[in-house]
Amino acid sequence: MPISCPITARHIEQEEFARHDFQVMRLAFDSQNALGRLCDEVIYQNDLADRIEAAGLGPVRREVPLIITHRDFAKTYSMDLVVGDAAIYELKALANLVAEHDAQLLNYLLLWGAHHGKLLNFRPTQVQSRFINTTLTPQSRKLFEVESDRWHPSDGASQLLHSTFLGLLEDWGLFLELPLYLEALTHFLGGQEQVVRMVPLKRGSVSLGNQRLYMLTPDIAFRLTAMPDTAEHYERQLCSLLRHSQLRACHWVNMARHKVQFVTLQT
Repeated sequence: MPISCPITARHIEQEEFARHDFQVMRLAFDSQNALGRLCDEVIYQNDLADRIEAAGLGPVRREVPLIITHRDFAKTYSMDLVVGDAAIYELKALANLVAEHDAQLLNYLLLWGAHHGKLLNFRPTQVQSRFINTTLTPQSRKLFEVESDRWHPSDGASQLLHSTFLGLLEDWGLFLELPLYLEALTHFLGGQEQVVRMVPLKRGSVSLGNQRLYMLTPDIAFRLTAMPDTAEHYERQLCSLLRHSQLRACHWVNMARHKVQFVTLQT
């Protein structure tokens, strides 16, 4: 199985999740009131888990592993709290929640096959929270079309990028966090030391320094994005970057909802 977890997600409706979450939030406020705002994340995690179990809202499982594999690539994630085998609570102790935290929890929901989760941040003056829900299923995430009319592979490495990425999508599906796909691609294309390079940029005769890029060959870079709307502006930015390098081309792979776009940009 490409995705494994020691517990199976129990599917619940939004109303049931809302009822349970109302009680969990009261316990989260009690935890912050008792402990203050300066504890580490693990302290709030242990305290909240104990309070939820004592209130009879469990079972509560801590640090539940999610293992995703493809061929010889493997990565393990850890879900902070799983309540009632149905909802994920991801805890933070930071100044503020940001978009990356939303993506992290959504990634867990999609990998586990669950639909409801919540971010809790104990550092602000009042517990900060954010619902993360999805209707996507493992089956629906594997439904996609491939657009490659602007794709011009010129060597074996370019063809390997194309086939490897489609293999990942067939195994895992779309909508997972971008760094996961990029980490897997880097692994299959030769590893961090070979793929991630510092490339010199110039404006005319003026040296501008070195730019960190993901490379297929010494003169072909690649870029992976997940942009659901028009990507014309981003393409112009990539072309600007390419023009100031000595690279021959950049292969751009974009996940636009249920469409996967392969584009070759050339100097």
